[in-house]
Amino acid sequence: MLDKRLQMCADLVSGEGIVCDVGTDHALLAAELINSGKCSKVIASDVKEGPLLAAAKTVKKYGISNKVQLVLSDGLKDVSLRGVSDVVIAGMGGETIADIIRCADRREFSDIRWILQPMTKPEVLRKCIYDMKMCITEEHIVLEDKKMYVVMCAEYNPDWRRLSEFDAIYGFFDSDDQLAENYRNRLANRYEKVAVTLADAGYREEAIHNDAIAYKLRNGSQPVEISKVYSFLDSICPFGTQEKWDNSGWLVESATRECETVLLTLDITNSAVNEAASKLSNLIISHHPVIFDPIKRVFANDPVHKLVYNDISAICMHTNLDIAAGGTNGVILRKLLHYYRIEGEHEHFEELGDGLNLGWIVNLTEEVELRDFAKEMKKLFGCPYVRFTSGIRRKVRRIAFCSGSGGSMLSLAAKKGCDVLMTGDVKHDVWISSQNMGIALLDCGHFHTENPVLIELRRALEEKFPQLDVEIAESSTDPCDYV
Repeated sequence: MLDKRLQMCADLVSGEGIVCDVGTDHALLAAELINSGKCSKVIASDVKEGPLLAAAKTVKKYGISNKVQLVLSDGLKDVSLRGVSDVVIAGMGGETIADIIRCADRREFSDIRWILQPMTKPEVLRKCIYDMKMCITEEHIVLEDKKMYVVMCAEYNPDWRRLSEFDAIYGFFDSDDQLAENYRNRLANRYEKVAVTLADAGYREEAIHNDAIAYKLRNGSQPVEISKVYSFLDSICPFGTQEKWDNSGWLVESATRECETVLLTLDITNSAVNEAASKLSNLIISHHPVIFDPIKRVFANDPVHKLVYNDISAICMHTNLDIAAGGTNGVILRKLLHYYRIEGEHEHFEELGDGLNLGWIVNLTEEVELRDFAKEMKKLFGCPYVRFTSGIRRKVRRIAFCSGSGGSMLSLAAKKGCDVLMTGDVKHDVWISSQNMGIALLDCGHFHTENPVLIELRRALEEKFPQLDVEIAESSTDPCDYV
């Protein structure tokens, strides 16, 4: 009576109580569960009256009207889960199923077995399951008419963890499941095709990211010695180039010598450490040093304490990343080249000696209004706002920029004949100097001028170590809200 995917859902039902079938359509699953003796009562719900009318005909046909309760409900909003042992949600998109689970009464989660069959985006559903403090206890592939369907079973798990992007894509199939291997190969082919399309469109970082996902889908993620990761980072952004006052390097060493999941963040906050621990990451790579000034005492709520407690290493790349060709300022340079045509070669902004520099100067082929340039930079960095010098009504062409906090470089920008300096964290007195000197300032925010480098770091690591699961931290966000 049931097709293979619904039969798999029926097989996963525990048989320990009432089953709730969300989006029941024709109530075929309910009829099978009752007639097979697997359960004695089913709540069959749907958001539309049409499917419920069809369900009523099925229930009447099999003479089970007294054992199937039909409910008109948007998901589980009008369904009581009291006494329900299993919830089946099949035949919907993964995002829709995730929304239904999020809206359910979480107080009733601990005793429920969730049997879920997403038609699309199973990775979104897997991530939601773990974010809701559940875990996947079983996952299967069903092959029907050359199509592969994912069916999963989830239950409450007090030993909570979270999934990285790749964890959510890879799934939780048995290691000897041949159908699952075929499914992952199909998925890998899809990611490889997307990578080609992205590369052709000039999105190199995202292309390599998709290729790395495809690699891991075929081979699984594999551990790499943290010392090798450090040596690679040193080769592309030498730690010896950092400013004398800086403290970049391998600042916290864990007892675990290998990493399989790497978390990238601008700052190692308590939230970042918690995220790394929940995603089973043994290494965090950050831009800002987690240890900067000498530490005389380590408190329990200090990120350094949390790193050691959770056995997580920390590698911090600060001014050496700002200085490196592919670092924070190099990423801004590439972004500018996508937005504007540049005349001649880009120039070093602050000369540091030994061929090193901090920031760049570019000359646009055409002048642009300062306000229009500020609007474009707001788009480029994704800022909630951009501040620029008031009272300067001029067009700009020669542009100096430095990521992070570069207001102190205003005089150097003026000396080098620049029309505008673009940076972040500009202090009040620097704005006054900008007006007095007649050179424009753009403040695009410390966070927003540095955040794009995380994608470049992920690209570099995935190109070198495709077997690593490299994740940009969800907790790496602007620490400020705006009104």
